[in-house]
Amino acid sequence: MRRAVVTGIGAISPNGIGREAFWEATRQGRSGVRRISLFDPSGLPVQIAGEVSGFEPLRYISEKDASNVSRVVPLAIAAAREAVADAGLDASSLSLQERRRVGVLLGSGGGGQEFVERQFSLYFSGQVRQCSIYTIPSATIGTLASELSMHFGFRGFSHLISTGCTSSTDAIGYAAQNIRCGMADIVLCGGADAPLAPLIVKAFSVLRIMTSSWNHEPERGSRPFSADRDGFVLSEGAWMFVLEEYEHARARGARLYGEIRGYGSTCEAFHRVRLGEDGEEPARAMTMACERAAIGPQQVDYVNLHGTSTVLNDRIETRALKITLGQRAYQVPSSALKSIIGHPQGASGAAGVAATLLAMRDGYLPPTLNLDVPDPECDLDYVPHASRPAAIEHAICNCIAFGSKNSALVVSRVA
Repeated sequence: MRRAVVTGIGAISPNGIGREAFWEATRQGRSGVRRISLFDPSGLPVQIAGEVSGFEPLRYISEKDASNVSRVVPLAIAAAREAVADAGLDASSLSLQERRRVGVLLGSGGGGQEFVERQFSLYFSGQVRQCSIYTIPSATIGTLASELSMHFGFRGFSHLISTGCTSSTDAIGYAAQNIRCGMADIVLCGGADAPLAPLIVKAFSVLRIMTSSWNHEPERGSRPFSADRDGFVLSEGAWMFVLEEYEHARARGARLYGEIRGYGSTCEAFHRVRLGEDGEEPARAMTMACERAAIGPQQVDYVNLHGTSTVLNDRIETRALKITLGQRAYQVPSSALKSIIGHPQGASGAAGVAATLLAMRDGYLPPTLNLDVPDPECDLDYVPHASRPAAIEHAICNCIAFGSKNSALVVSRVA
């Protein structure tokens, strides 16, 4: 069976632009949550977000394109460029036949929703002539993958997976499957989302699943597993990977960050936004990933949790981990990256995979910030407050989405 290994990582994150800046801030527990500056949030109940501060879209797209695409496009291109360069690939030097063996599989929950909101704002304010002629293609979520394919000239499949918060986890899982079955030698994959716009923030507020308690202290707003948590912090960003067939990577002397060893996905078919209390289907997704990776609970060294900071998710995910690992759940450290960067929607799975691979490389577990008040129903080792040295051979990266979806990956050191 062919194997899928990671040879390049790129990150454009609220807590750091660039892979190493993202990882250093994550390891040190530096929050990327701040007051929103992309627009005036004063009239909204939630005024904080994980915003990528200092990002310059015009470094990655032309001024003309900036008015015709969503902010998510330059975010994705920036992370993809870094991943491709990190993998030691020069897209321009690849032959046509080689480019036909490179696919793109991107995960995004909202795609160009921010762009759509911009177009509606122009239309309803009487500025219809200012609306983009590319409103339809740029609003079509699958076009985001095409933007990456066109940027690099990759001629393989170009697909976008949109399954809510599990989008990029599923994209990485499908990318690995395509490599294993011989559909591609290299896949550019990962996740990108840019949901920071007034109506989107307002709509999430109406659902009452975002915290409105920390506008005065943004960095303390995302509080996974703490008893005083009251909702997530919306965020944006892009985390991209070059996934490559193992022998292909070895033949060109590529660095190997890790292997995508197992993938599992389930749907409990329960509710549009709520989770079932039993935690069985999230647990089954993690168990499937472990079975496909041919590892048992005793071999799991770390779990990167979805950890949204909502009362329901954190309690049920804790229960699911106990079902998956049994009593070993109390010995295996786990942490929630969203405590540091907020919740980047469909890109959250890719963010967790990036943090896990870099933790595996450097031997440090990312911490869970703001876990200030013990919750008796969330009683595992969440690596509170500060990073911790640890060796990782096998890790689970877990995600949970609207619509009762659950997906998990097993990421392993390359043997």
